[in-house]
Amino acid sequence: MKTKKIIATLIIVIAIISLIIYSNFNKREKQDKDKIKILTSFYPIYIMTLNITKGANNVEVSNMAEKLTGCIHDYTLTTTDLRKFEDADIFIQNGAGLESFTDKITSSYGNVKIISAAENVTNFIYSDDGESNSHIWLSIDNYKNEVQEIANELSKIDSKNADTYLENCNSYLQKLDELQEKFKQLNLQNQKAICLNESLEYLLRENNIDETLVETDHEQASISAKMVKDIISKMNEENIDAIFIDKNDSDKLALVLQNETDAKIYVLDSGMNGKEDLNSYIETMTKNYEILKELEK
Repeated sequence: MKTKKIIATLIIVIAIISLIIYSNFNKREKQDKDKIKILTSFYPIYIMTLNITKGANNVEVSNMAEKLTGCIHDYTLTTTDLRKFEDADIFIQNGAGLESFTDKITSSYGNVKIISAAENVTNFIYSDDGESNSHIWLSIDNYKNEVQEIANELSKIDSKNADTYLENCNSYLQKLDELQEKFKQLNLQNQKAICLNESLEYLLRENNIDETLVETDHEQASISAKMVKDIISKMNEENIDAIFIDKNDSDKLALVLQNETDAKIYVLDSGMNGKEDLNSYIETMTKNYEILKELEK
């Protein structure tokens, strides 16, 4: 008799536990369905989006090209990347032609809403052949423009969190204004430099540095001996004593130029990778500010 009671009690306990598990599973599944999943293209856009969505209800932000250390311009989508789009509701990209795979996303995942942060940016740098430089985020003006665009578009798509997005945006813009004021104190009006990474152009020009961009494809594989000779001649003739490279670039060409001209190499950070921290852009740019300050004469 006791055995039957024990078995009956166990059955009731198991039934209750199963009901709790089932209920929790359904609750999690419903929460997951209600959650807005945002996917960003790469690190700079990821940091912008984290700042804007901080504290938003039922919003999940993930970054597509997590392990990318350089520019996403020539990035090839992986199978893992494509799987992320299957669950995404919103994809936020830099735009301006930087993400070359966007057409593939729109044709394969028509339900994913796409936000292009650079949609309203007009302050582009153009090459001699008329091609725009889409590495715009190291211009603080352009970066602020992108932050505002993301916040505005998210507010339209997810109106329930609109106040949070816009409040976060305003708070972040205030910090960026303070950062920009610091850069405005720099006096680099007469400084000339050789720039070996196109993403750094915006930072240098916004701070009045007369830079000459050398197209290197980041690996310097396309630089001929004649081109190197011409750069050295230009540097000597115009007394160019600064060479800028990115922290992820090879310094091979920079060292050649330095050896022939006695110019100094300055290593800046284009902010294309870093830690998952809301203040990472501001910290990166503050370090860049300290480096540029060394050029003041």
